[in-house]
Amino acid sequence: MAAPDPKASGLSVFFPAYNDSGTIASMVIGAVKAASQLTSDYEVIVVNDGSADATAEIADELARTYPHVRVVHHPRNLGYGGALQTGFRAATKDLVFYTDGDAQYDPAEIPALWARMTPDADLVNGYKISRSDPLHRIVIGRVYHHAVSLLFGLTVRDVDCDFRLMRRSIFDTITLEKTSGVICLEMMKKIQDAGFRIVEVPVHHYHRAFGRSQFFNFPRIANTAVDVMRLWFALVVRRRHRRAPSALIHPSRPRP
Repeated sequence: MAAPDPKASGLSVFFPAYNDSGTIASMVIGAVKAASQLTSDYEVIVVNDGSADATAEIADELARTYPHVRVVHHPRNLGYGGALQTGFRAATKDLVFYTDGDAQYDPAEIPALWARMTPDADLVNGYKISRSDPLHRIVIGRVYHHAVSLLFGLTVRDVDCDFRLMRRSIFDTITLEKTSGVICLEMMKKIQDAGFRIVEVPVHHYHRAFGRSQFFNFPRIANTAVDVMRLWFALVVRRRHRRAPSALIHPSRPRP
């Protein structure tokens, strides 16, 4: 699929991965195939977030096999937000795509986002056509989406769909601070408030075939609720991100 201007400048694909040894190889190979069909200037990055299984070894082998693949290792688990921050810093191309390493999304659908990245778009946000999860996760997910949309004034269909293509220049303007899973909420709120142009594309969501979710247990849900309210106070009540620029999360700069 040919890439319209101005997308000829390159594509970074990255996967935050934690104990994804059963799926990371297929995700990386699928990403290499999809990206190579779009542009010759691409890279695929695995952010191994302190995995306790064979994710690190598999990722390193993939990097030895595929010249466009490289791996960033966290010596210990820094959390989903920490892995995303590392991925955005590691990306070197003008367009950045990320999705999780657990194979609930298909890298073969990257071209659907790529086709919508026109000069009038800064971020192409996927939204799930249908969620392939157990009923309790579907219910919790819907409650979460409607609650945070109301609290934060978000207009996107699916704030929690981690299948996104964006311009790296976005991070010249916004700062990401969260290291937990609410980083997606933080990111989408800050991107919307900064006036970036968002386009939405439907994507498929698949049943988890390997491992288990790191989020769906009661202690994590309780911690997330607290984290969401702290974020709401910072971004909606205090509106701190709108008042003054702060240290930027930039690929070429270490995080403070």
